[in-house]
Amino acid sequence: MTLRPLGDRVVLKRVAAEETTKSGIILTSAAQEKPQVYEVIEAGPGGLVDGNEIEMTVKKGDKVITGKYTGTEVKIEGEELTIVRVGDILAIVE
Repeated sequence: MTLRPLGDRVVLKRVAAEETTKSGIILTSAAQEKPQVYEVIEAGPGGLVDGNEIEMTVKKGDKVITGKYTGTEVKIEGEELTIVRVGDILAIVE
């Protein structure tokens, strides 16, 4: 099953959390912070949304940062994904 986002929506997959610190200390899963970095899995077409012209600034494969409590979380075939509007994306990681 695939998701095809509509309008200005983007489907994101969370990038794996760091398992060790920079100094080499191994973190348990409870101590790991949820990263706010996601990979774009699919992006909608943009276009006219709510009377405004929306240009999609992200594409499949981009790494992006969103707010902590942004988007709608869905689970499809055991994979956790988040759907956000393109305006909820704060930055592209290069």
